[in-house]
Amino acid sequence: MADDTLTEDGTADFIALEQVEKVFVVRRKTGFLKRERREVRAVDSLSFTVARGEMVGYIGPNGAGKSTTIKMLTGILTPSAGRLRVAGIDPSRERRRLAHRIGVVFGQRTTLWWDLPLIDSYRLAHRMYRIPDARYRENLDRCVELLELEALLDVPVRQLSLGQRMRGDIAAALLHDPEVLYLDEPTIGLDVVSKAKVRGFLRELNAERGTTVLLTTHDLQDIEQLCSRVMVIDHGRLMYDGPLAGLHEAGESERTLVVDLERELPPVEVESARVVRVEGPRQWLAFPAGQSAAPLVARLAAEYPLVDLSVREPDIEAVIAKMYAEKAVS
Repeated sequence: MADDTLTEDGTADFIALEQVEKVFVVRRKTGFLKRERREVRAVDSLSFTVARGEMVGYIGPNGAGKSTTIKMLTGILTPSAGRLRVAGIDPSRERRRLAHRIGVVFGQRTTLWWDLPLIDSYRLAHRMYRIPDARYRENLDRCVELLELEALLDVPVRQLSLGQRMRGDIAAALLHDPEVLYLDEPTIGLDVVSKAKVRGFLRELNAERGTTVLLTTHDLQDIEQLCSRVMVIDHGRLMYDGPLAGLHEAGESERTLVVDLERELPPVEVESARVVRVEGPRQWLAFPAGQSAAPLVARLAAEYPLVDLSVREPDIEAVIAKMYAEKAVS
């Protein structure tokens, strides 16, 4: 990888990894006074680049290496091998310097002060990042409005629901105007309405300020609505890098249309879908993930007595499993 892809001004590849590895040493007891030493390769020869202003989905099953990658990109972990740069900075060597240019949200862990009101965490961030007063007030007001935090500012963080805390964490990560935002399961615990608001906020942030976003999630709707590019990692290796539609094609994934009819009927017959399950008046139809559900719903509504329906997205673990199976055969 040429050095010009790692320039600090970020004009080329804002994030760049070259043959990055992360190996953990695990020791477990095998007998009296005996321990077995084993190496676990969480990230294995990982290489990719992200341009400034891109919104990229970074997905994979549990234990694939997603969070380990994010932790190396923030400087929390040091790579065992390879080269890694964010805006020309080595995260593990210049973690404090990089902290002023990045924002991080871990869905399972909060950066907020647990026993303090939400607003106090924001005031602490104001001082820690040395944010100019006018800029802090402008960013805080914007986040409070768009993420609907006004009624929560004086509530101790420990009293917030998971969804409320997630919105609070996202705001905290953006107060200092980071150039890159790492989001690890940012919509976990959010209801449908809150998810829509967070997604809209992130789209606006990217469009207005050109913030680079790396998003890890198990919710493929997050990817579909926010990212034009998706990377799939499994067992620490990059398996796919491209558009979401190409991922569905590679894994031959299917969406599921759950249909509730007025009464129990034989399996429905509709073009481009197949019935995979029937329970009383409810039927499950599978159809290609790259296909729009709208024409299918229109045909069903015209020919059958519908009461309700919903669309379920494909399971990412199943998509990756199919990709593995195809590679093994080839």
